[in-house]
Amino acid sequence: MTQRPASVLRPLWLALGLLSVAIGVIGIFLPILPTTPLMILAAFFFARSSKRLEAKLLDHPVFGPVILDWRRNQTIAPRIKIIAVGLMGITLISAWILGVGPLVLTMQALFLGAVSAFILTRPNQ
Repeated sequence: MTQRPASVLRPLWLALGLLSVAIGVIGIFLPILPTTPLMILAAFFFARSSKRLEAKLLDHPVFGPVILDWRRNQTIAPRIKIIAVGLMGITLISAWILGVGPLVLTMQALFLGAVSAFILTRPNQ
């Protein structure tokens, strides 16, 4: 199998990084979208496409430390775990109170449950 030159894939990595940031920003306002994991993913894509955008993410006062913790040790600070799982719980309860249909509520519960399980099983910082 031949490997493609990095320059060929750079526009794809850049587009995926920008998409991850865009969805992550939307996730700030819509709690069903996990902002921090999307920013970690964006940093991964930017590391392969744009050192300048990667540096901006790493220098960000909120996301930078979380991304660096993840890169160094694949750890998540207990405070971040509590906030993330708590917001997902609030999102699920809000959907139930608002009368979201049972299929969507079930899908949301499964997705948020899986993300919560992943977060809670990562080592503490």
